[in-house]
This record gives sequence, C-alpha cells and structure tokens, in this order.
Amino acid sequence: MRTPLCDLTGVRHPIVQTGMGWVAGPSLVSATANAGGLGVLASATMTLPQLTDAVREVKERTGEPFGVNLRADAGDAEERVDLLIREGVKVASFALAPSQRLIGKLKDAGVVVIPSIGARRHAEKVAAWGADAVLVQGGEGGGHTGAVATTLLLPQVVDAVDIPVIAAGGFFDGRGLAAALCYGAAGVAMGTRFLLTTDSRVPDEVKRSYLEAQVGDTVVTSQVDGLPHRMLRTDLTESAESRGLLRRLPDALRQAVAFKSLTGMSWRQLVTDGLAMRKAQKLPLHRVLLAANTPMLIKSALVDGHPEAGVLPAGQVVGMIDELPSCEELIDDLVAEAASTLRRAGALTT
Repeated sequence: MRTPLCDLTGVRHPIVQTGMGWVAGPSLVSATANAGGLGVLASATMTLPQLTDAVREVKERTGEPFGVNLRADAGDAEERVDLLIREGVKVASFALAPSQRLIGKLKDAGVVVIPSIGARRHAEKVAAWGADAVLVQGGEGGGHTGAVATTLLLPQVVDAVDIPVIAAGGFFDGRGLAAALCYGAAGVAMGTRFLLTTDSRVPDEVKRSYLEAQVGDTVVTSQVDGLPHRMLRTDLTESAESRGLLRRLPDALRQAVAFKSLTGMSWRQLVTDGLAMRKAQKLPLHRVLLAANTPMLIKSALVDGHPEAGVLPAGQVVGMIDELPSCEELIDDLVAEAASTLRRAGALTT
C-alpha cells in the first residue's frame, strides 16, 4: 500500500506513530520503523543531550526512516533543528506551526517538515511556507485537541492544500485507514493505539486502565493545564473541574519546578519558553503556569505508574481497543484490513 506519504518519507506503509511525550522513546519509535511505519520520537520532555542520545539509540536499533517531534516555541528550537540536520533525521514534526525560516532551514538540509494543525487556515499557512505535508488532528484525538471532528476537518484540509495530508484522531484499525484514504488523506497517525502495544514502555498496570476504558470515559478539559486536553476521566480530572484557580496554581507551580529540575532547564529558559507559549497561543499568564504543570502530571501516570495521581492522555478510540499487539502485528493487521476493505468497496462499483 503505497501513498504520497510513503514516497515523501521513505516508509513502507502510510501509518504514523505520533510523538507522545514520555511514551514515544527509542524502543517504540524503532519498533514502528522496523515494522514499516513512521515512528516519531517525542523531544519536548528531553534535554538536548537526552535527545541526542535518543536519536542515536534509534539509529542503532533501525536503519529505517524516523522522525522527531519538536516544539516550535522552545527556547532551544534552533539547536534542536541543528541536531536533526547533523544526525540525518528524515522527518521533523511540529505540534505548533514552525516559522517559515525554520521550515526553510530544514528543507534546505533535506529534512521533511510535517506540522500538526487543527484548522484549515493553519494548513494553508504552513503549506504556503513550504511544509512538505500536514498532520490533521480532529477532536476525537487524545492530548491537546480541537473541537472539529476528523470527518469534517480532514476533507476541508484535503481540499485546501496540494501537499500530503495525514489524518489523526479516531483511528485504530484498517477500516479507519481505508476511510482516510478514501477521504483523500495520504495516511493516518495514531497515538493511543501505539501506546497500547507491547513495544510501548508504559507500565502494564497503566495499560490496563486504558484497556478497561469505554468510549465515553474520556473528557476534554482546560482545567488541568489551561488548554483543551482530552484525557481519561479520573479523580484528578474531576478534582480539577471542581477546584478554583487559586487552589490549583500552587500545585501547578510545584510541578513546574519539578519539571525544571528533571530537565535541567535554567530559570531563564523556563521563563523564555513560557513567554513564547503565551505569545503563540495567546494565553494569560496564569494559564501558562498551568501548562507548565502538564509534563509532570503525564510523567506521574505514564512513567511512574500512578494513574490516580496524574494525567492519562487518550483519544476516544481507547474504548475500541482491547488488546496489546506488537507494532509489527498492529501495522501488518492494519494494512491487510485496509486492503480488504478497499477491495470490498471497489466491488460495489462493478
């Protein structure tokens, strides 16, 4: 199954594993790449030396193409871009739109640039700046998300730009891949589905929390970190919804200090990144502080194995998943099911 995404990135199958913080490390990324998909390394929770080590570990584990997800508003974004170029990383993905200058720098070095977007106008902007493809996430997706469903956002973007479009939000099997291709997408991206594989290093007890969830067990709230964020409904999310801002800010400050300690960031860099986030997303200062709270809450759940004390980002597809395949099994099954679905659909027109 070959699409423009495969031609652009050099992968065998049009399937992307998204750059989930604390989850998309060398093990998961290399397993995805070896299975023929595009694995994307999450860098937002890594220092620059940690990212260097992670990139080199992926290269030791696989000779296949892979990508790195970057924060365009990070204070050291330029250094991270230089690292990708120096290490020969194939794809740079961005959670927020990178500047036209950064896109040009990466493209001049032969790196494929794929920003994630949540609105048609954002896709048009980055396409005009030279992005090679866009990843479109609908409201069903986990983590920070928008309000428009994938089935409405995807065709809007496909009609608006002439570069490959990757669909995200609501995908977990081959039928979804076939549907995305019929909409005109060049492939699909999945986060929750890859988190729930044997190659994911999320603790088993946390994976069980996901597997037990139903479709209605996620909630979109801005009370945890100041931005709309889809996650599993837990005691923590219920508490965040009920507690006032003044009661939540001290906890958020403590978590931000812990994140600074964990990453080795200086206070100057932490403040610089916060101000950049405030400007890029037009957030009031107290919301920026809440946003700094998120990485440690996610780490508490997904790394430390304390889901009751942290945040479990999850797409609505979590309620459709009841098994833990390897990345290879997952991708093989997706491609086979998509091919058979498309054959059945084609038979309807004969």
